[in-house]
Amino acid sequence: MMSPSDWKVPPSAQPKPQGYSYDLERALSSVMGLSATVPTDAFTADTLGTERAGNAVLIREDGIVLTIGYLVTEAETVWLTLSDGRVAPGHVIGIDGETGFGLVQVLARLDLPALPLGRSSATKVGDPVVIGGAGGRRRSVAGRIAMKQEFAGYWEYVLEDAIFTAPAHPHWGGTALIGADGHLLGIGSLQLQQERSPDRAEHLNMIVPIDVLKPILDDMLRLGQADRPARPWLGVFATEVDGRVAVAGVARGGPAESAGLQLGDLVLEVAGRPVADLAGFFRAAWALGPAGVKVPMKLHREGRSLDATVHSVDRRKLLKGPVVH
Repeated sequence: MMSPSDWKVPPSAQPKPQGYSYDLERALSSVMGLSATVPTDAFTADTLGTERAGNAVLIREDGIVLTIGYLVTEAETVWLTLSDGRVAPGHVIGIDGETGFGLVQVLARLDLPALPLGRSSATKVGDPVVIGGAGGRRRSVAGRIAMKQEFAGYWEYVLEDAIFTAPAHPHWGGTALIGADGHLLGIGSLQLQQERSPDRAEHLNMIVPIDVLKPILDDMLRLGQADRPARPWLGVFATEVDGRVAVAGVARGGPAESAGLQLGDLVLEVAGRPVADLAGFFRAAWALGPAGVKVPMKLHREGRSLDATVHSVDRRKLLKGPVVH
């Protein structure tokens, strides 16, 4: 991910105010820069780093901002750089691992407009959008919705209706996906590459759709997390290889490591159910019950089959909680 230093999107890719029916400059003023520091002994320090930077979006005028959760998971300090150049501290108030969203309370008076929540389910492939970054038009991209489809991430993550946009924003984490009516349609999570032909690839942003926030927003504001049982977490990083699911790594000290899973293992079955892709693998584990359930697997390793049982946990219990200011 690029650092939020002095950079800008090429002028040809920037959104032009006259191309939109809403006040583009006003909408982009709701997007701010975010930087966070995480203790070196945090559970996610090795994988996500101790210094993280990205974007966040003001969704309520009382200072509630929405970002992508990995930026603020286990954060010890959070700072927001506002559109007018002011810098204000923030406090993490909620993170939801299932959707990937994070909520932060800005600890300062803002006097900035909040970006209203739109309806991501109403979007269509081809719709024009703006991928807004902190810093206004020069750090935003005029794009389109390139795809809408299921997305499975190697870190035990599945979105049923992820939004993919092109061209890709170079500083994608926490960006605002703004629709034709000036409403927030989602939050930027990743940059991916899609092969268009043997000699041509297109870079896309994967966006978490805003509709998956709405049912849990009140819970996150009140409880710091969604009010639902935690999914079983295995602590396995997985990938798809030739129509099969392979172990690409295990979290240090996690359940999969304790169960003896190894790099290169192929996951053939979960609780007797054959699995052929990441989403099927994760859903088969989640279907067994909440965090704490035993997850039996059949593996293939070096030409032989073997059985393993992963004693799942609630990943949230491994993470440092927000620091109270």
